[in-house]
Amino acid sequence: MEPIEDDERRVRGAGGTPGGVGEFLIGLAMAVAGAYMLTERVVVTGGFWTLWGYNSFGLSLLPLVVGVGLLFYDGRSIAGWLLTFAGVVIIFVGVLMNLQIYFQPTSLFNTVIMLVLLAGGLGLIARSLRPHY
Repeated sequence: MEPIEDDERRVRGAGGTPGGVGEFLIGLAMAVAGAYMLTERVVVTGGFWTLWGYNSFGLSLLPLVVGVGLLFYDGRSIAGWLLTFAGVVIIFVGVLMNLQIYFQPTSLFNTVIMLVLLAGGLGLIARSLRPHY
């Protein structure tokens, strides 16, 4: 029977280092609360896809539809897979590029509380990953 070394008997904490579990949990709670409060004050709206002044959402579907058609004809078609992938990327990027994000008016005190909770929580999480002796 081999002797168990002291390091192996210790309970490992956050990040596999000794200690820091309490700091990690408090930091996680603070970061989640701060992120929730911050994102609760953000409004996201969508805009219109336009190209030279005309609605262009239908045009962005063209590569996807052609790619899917080619894949139904031949499932191993490289052009079909490329067009399908390109169509999905174009739609995803188009949606992201047409989002308008606004921060709702709030008091300075609330904004400071949100940012301190978020930054402090992330700092505690980072600190908990260092070894505690």
